[in-house]
Amino acid sequence: MTPIERTPYDRQVATWLLFCAAVVFGMILLGGVTRLTHSGLSIVEWKPLVGIVPPLSEQAWQETFDKYRQFPEYQKVNRGMSVEEFKSIFMFEYLHRLLGRLIGVMFLLPLLYFAWRGRIRRGLAPKLVVLFFLGGCQGLLGWYMVKSGLVDNPRVSQYRLTAHLGVAAAIYAYMLWLAFDLLFGAAQAVPGKPRPYARWSLALAGLVYLMILSGGLVAGTRAGFAYSTWPLMGDSFIPRGLYAGTPAWMDMFEDITTVQFNHRMFAYLLVVLIGVFAALVYRSGVGGRVKLAVTLLLLALALQVTLGIATLLLHVPLALAAAHQGGAMLLLTATLFASHVLVRQ
Repeated sequence: MTPIERTPYDRQVATWLLFCAAVVFGMILLGGVTRLTHSGLSIVEWKPLVGIVPPLSEQAWQETFDKYRQFPEYQKVNRGMSVEEFKSIFMFEYLHRLLGRLIGVMFLLPLLYFAWRGRIRRGLAPKLVVLFFLGGCQGLLGWYMVKSGLVDNPRVSQYRLTAHLGVAAAIYAYMLWLAFDLLFGAAQAVPGKPRPYARWSLALAGLVYLMILSGGLVAGTRAGFAYSTWPLMGDSFIPRGLYAGTPAWMDMFEDITTVQFNHRMFAYLLVVLIGVFAALVYRSGVGGRVKLAVTLLLLALALQVTLGIATLLLHVPLALAAAHQGGAMLLLTATLFASHVLVRQ
């Protein structure tokens, strides 16, 4: 087909990818709410097929609750919980798993349809298969994460939680990039004509992704509850006990003071780098889509910083903490859009 003939099909595929990305965004938010409500360990079995049906009778609910009572979270944290109280935490985890299954269906069926109708441009199909494979791996990783909290310590491993969040963010980012390619084109580089700030924008996207992983460690260690002050951590900017463990480097993954400090420093670094990047791009006299992308990036950054500070000061309330996680994904979205504009312009 000619490029003109391909355009409607490219838009259809891009719309489908953007819809799937939006659902993945919602999945990440729901995962955050599941964690914040301590609901993630309420389902102690993994049944990919029959698990789609929730308990439908009081007897089924009691049997499910009895299974939960055999594990450490009930015995050490929620002893004395009633069936009615159990239902509320169960439903968050159930909806999280159900949405994961629905994403698989929403991705696979249109993929097969587009492939059958010949609407997928050359070279894109393998990338879409990779996305589907990553989605399957994400489901396995989710159960691997939950299993870490079904042992003596009723908390999931912060390493597995961060990996689970990281794969979700990577799937989301890859979907967006492919959709941007289909919607805005992938112009070929002109020999001898560099693309100003393109590499810098890609580096920023990588740093925002690492920042999201840093947030996963904060969530996994519950480090966000340690210091509810800003800009100081307690009574000083650099708190006591930083990297005081043995070995010291492990503190960046396991010590709540160090984990929160690193997350803050990462945020300050991004504020400086994105601010300088935006100033340089504006000064270069660019316009159109580039200027729009950089403006959206600054707005997303300002929103995320505000949400982060508010979440700390108010001691991690559910709504704000979930919004902060969503803000991180919006910042990643804005960074990817700016990167795509600069790399593919």
